Amino acid sequence: MSETRTRRSGGRSARQALRASPLADDVRPIRAGMEGGTYKPLSDADVLKIHNAALTALETIGLADAPPSGVKILTDAGAIQGDDGRIRFPRALVEDMLSKARTSITLHSRDGKNDLELSGNRVHYGTAGAAVHIVDVLGNNYRECTVQDLHDAARIVDRLDNIHFLQRPMVCRDIPDNYEMDLNTIYACASGTTKHIGTSFTEPSFVPGAFEMIYEISGGEANYRAKPWISNSNCFVVPPMKFATESCEVMEACIRGGMPVLLLSAGMAGATAPSTIAGAITQATAECLAGLVYVNAIAPGHPAIFGTWPFGLDLRTGAMTVGSGEQALLSSGCAQMHKFYGLPGGAAAGASDSKMPDMQAGWEQMCSNVMTGLSGLNMVYEAAGMHASLLGFCLESLVLGDDVIGQALRCVRGIEVNDETLALDQMADVCMNGPGHYLGTNQTLSRMEADNVYPTLGDRTSPKEWAELDKPNLIEKAVKRKEEILNAGSKAKFDPTLDAALRKMLKIHLPA
Repeated sequence: MSETRTRRSGGRSARQALRASPLADDVRPIRAGMEGGTYKPLSDADVLKIHNAALTALETIGLADAPPSGVKILTDAGAIQGDDGRIRFPRALVEDMLSKARTSITLHSRDGKNDLELSGNRVHYGTAGAAVHIVDVLGNNYRECTVQDLHDAARIVDRLDNIHFLQRPMVCRDIPDNYEMDLNTIYACASGTTKHIGTSFTEPSFVPGAFEMIYEISGGEANYRAKPWISNSNCFVVPPMKFATESCEVMEACIRGGMPVLLLSAGMAGATAPSTIAGAITQATAECLAGLVYVNAIAPGHPAIFGTWPFGLDLRTGAMTVGSGEQALLSSGCAQMHKFYGLPGGAAAGASDSKMPDMQAGWEQMCSNVMTGLSGLNMVYEAAGMHASLLGFCLESLVLGDDVIGQALRCVRGIEVNDETLALDQMADVCMNGPGHYLGTNQTLSRMEADNVYPTLGDRTSPKEWAELDKPNLIEKAVKRKEEILNAGSKAKFDPTLDAALRKMLKIHLPA
């Protein structure tokens, strides 16, 4: 970052020049890890009811379909397998494992400049998902995603200040071999950004090859284990209340290799989870508590993110409603449960049901991004770029999402009240000695960057100025910004020697 810029007056042109270069970290009004937690849709009594209901569900209903390895891990820890095959969890076991669980996690970046500290109410926004289509905004169309699209998304994320991590947002549909797809996903992401990466694996047998590649990129296994820069997004359950057998085996292999895991429960309210918001949160909480027992029975204190991801449905049609107010409440309520347990947690917000980055997308993305940020959600997944109820990813929307999240983070920061911000001395000076306004005062100029978030692409010009600028269009500006980033090349590009080694290890589909 550049050094803090000199503050001076000088009119509109001077103010524009003041905003032209990056701010120093200590001056920026927003940043990763800001403290939320002021919004609480659940009362303390509500949280306790959900907690007790989740424990009852684990003790009386339990989860089915654990793999043989998981059955042994869980029963050795104190879980009980019934005659029906379901694994049930005594309350004392859950409470014991909660006491062993890690309460603070660092998700490392490869360059050490964008590490994410997950604890308390610290908020981070990033991508996620498994979109099968890429949105073509100029053609008003959809097409299948490619590994190049994923790499481009990584490069864009690397350049956006308010997108704090890259969890794989799309599937490489041009690579039919699943093993090659999984490892090329890692290559495409890691060669595009040094920010923390999240990915998943199709089969347990793919994990050893992935670790071979990851350790190579890290400069050795010890380096990776010390600062794991990639984590496993793991759908370890198939709601309602069943383990996903192969995903559990993937999780076990990832833990053995030193990889943080996201315990992801993604029930759909009204289909694979209760239709009520409270019921969907309860089931997701129960499922993730089962996952927490699983992880800590293998390796006490292993870094695991409590990933309650219940989604809403339009009960008239069965369509997903990821952009709804109900979705914002689901994810915000989940954040409160994370805080109740004192665990790092994540949920989905910021996605849209709209097919294009239009007004519907704008209101849907902002609603849940703001509410989950205010709730103190540690990891806000799918916060930018995701459309069509998770089926489409849009690079231009990813660029625009940086502005959306910037405003959301300003809401998270809240209002500072102290002697300086109350500004009584300024009122007295301006009203009794000054010109009767605050424009151009030293206090206004000195705080204009530290207090306010200015959009990169959003338009605040007057209609006259807008016409003089040839009536700029927001989507066209996003396309231009995307192309500027992609034409500049990747700052995360691998060293040629490392790249050659990776290409010898695996068939890499991206051109050298």
